[in-house]
Amino acid sequence: MTTDDPAARLAGVRAQIDAARKLAGRQDAVTLIAVSKTHPIEAITPLIAAGQRVFGENRVQEAQAKWPTLREAQPDLHLALIGQLQSNKAADAVALFDAIHAVDRPSLVAALAKAMDAADRRPDCFVQVNIGDEPQKGGCAVAELPMLLAEARHADLPVVGLMAVPPLDVEPAPYFALLAKLARDHGLAGLSMGMSSDFATAVTLGATHVRVGSALFGDRT
Repeated sequence: MTTDDPAARLAGVRAQIDAARKLAGRQDAVTLIAVSKTHPIEAITPLIAAGQRVFGENRVQEAQAKWPTLREAQPDLHLALIGQLQSNKAADAVALFDAIHAVDRPSLVAALAKAMDAADRRPDCFVQVNIGDEPQKGGCAVAELPMLLAEARHADLPVVGLMAVPPLDVEPAPYFALLAKLARDHGLAGLSMGMSSDFATAVTLGATHVRVGSALFGDRT
C-alpha cells in the first residue's frame, strides 16, 4: 500500500501514536480524532472502512450536512466539535456532537448548559486555553482558567479536560507541558492537544486526544 491509501495513512498515524506512548511509558489509550473539516463524505468513508470511528469538525453547519448520512450507515461513529462555537449554535452542537473541545468563555458555558438541559444530552466538554496568549486565537487566558472552570462546573457541564493549540512555528513541547500541568492542577484527566505536525510530541507529554487532519486526509485543496 502507498501513502495515497487511507488505510495505510491511518495505520501509520496509529503506529506513531503507539510508539510515542511506549516512549513515555504510558499504558492508557490515546483517542485519535480524524479532523474531517472541509473534506467531503467521499474522503471520509475510506477511513471509516479502515476502522476509524472518531472524527472532528470545525463548523456546526458543515457537520450537519455530512454526519447524519454517515451515522445512518455507521451508527457507532463519535463526533467532536474542535472549532470555535458561537453561543447561538449551542443547541445545534449539543444535538449533533458527542464532545465539544472549545468551551472558552462564560457566555458559551451558559448557552451550553441551557441547551444540554433542554435536550437532556450532555456531550463531554474540554475547556480551551489560549496557551500562547495569542490575541487572534480562541481560548481563555491561563489566568482566567480557574474562574471559567468554576463556572462550567457550577453549570453542571461535563468538563473532562483541557484543549489548546500552541503557537505556530515554535517548539510545542513547553506548551503541551504547561497544559498538562494545568490539567493536573485542576483535577482533569483529559488533554486534547497535538495535530498532524506534533501529535507524537503531544502524546509523550500526556495527550489523551490528538486532532489529526492532513496526515490522514492529505493536504486540503
